[in-house]
Amino acid sequence: MSEIFRRFGRGPGTIIMGLVFIWLAGMVLAPNLTMIEYALRPNLPPARIGGPDDVYTLANILYLFGEPIHRAIFLKTIWASALVAFATFLVCYPLAYWLAQQASANQTAVALVALTIPFWINEVLRTLAWYILLAFRGPLNAFLLATGIIDTPIRWAGDGAVLVGMVYAYILFMLFPIYNSIESLDKSQVEAARDLGASVWRIHWRVVLPHAKAGIATGCIFTFMLAAGSYVAPALLGSPGSRWFTEIIYNWFFEGGDWNRGAAYALVLLVLCLAVVFAVLKLARVNLAEVAK
Repeated sequence: MSEIFRRFGRGPGTIIMGLVFIWLAGMVLAPNLTMIEYALRPNLPPARIGGPDDVYTLANILYLFGEPIHRAIFLKTIWASALVAFATFLVCYPLAYWLAQQASANQTAVALVALTIPFWINEVLRTLAWYILLAFRGPLNAFLLATGIIDTPIRWAGDGAVLVGMVYAYILFMLFPIYNSIESLDKSQVEAARDLGASVWRIHWRVVLPHAKAGIATGCIFTFMLAAGSYVAPALLGSPGSRWFTEIIYNWFFEGGDWNRGAAYALVLLVLCLAVVFAVLKLARVNLAEVAK
């Protein structure tokens, strides 16, 4: 805060801090407090609101843990989101290293533009493109049939299609933090390790990965939280047997009409995502200041 006042002066600094406070209060704090309020109250008809039954209760939250199907989908969403983060890391790390340490300036510019252009359209349209590509009579099955790789079309919809769609949808949220971290690594350190006889794997394990841990942690946190809270990809690319927890939340709000239970489910997901964030920071030995960079 003092840095903002020093850089912009007391008047403009006060305006900036005021706008930040209004944004945090209106867009972050108020919606979450409202969600907690809904989650801790029963779903009552209007005539009974404010009556003796309108009390704070954990019934909506405990319902999730007592419902085996919803509990199983919740747990599946968590580990599947972690799998999305891990798969995205495997895709992005080699690319980020090449862009930061080996590619020329022109190659880096072309690659970043090529990666960014598809994200000029919204997530729904990009997911629909994957839906068309993986459709039963879509281009992928047509190519595989034409080349003789398969004899009959394959139904790609399901957990695998959701995984592919999410990795593509959130690739930039993993790529850019890792790229920014590796770009600051002095190339002479890699060259010195290579001159001392270190293998490629040892160079990455002992030199590159420790240096890029803040970027890796940031990318994993972003990707995990986006995947856990995603609705479009599971709804379009998933099968009836591959439901996502966000679909259940959506159903409580807009089909079941039980906003209280939907808010309770959303609150549980939010708490777990926050727990994962702090666990990743602890595991990577990274603090929030390093992530903010």
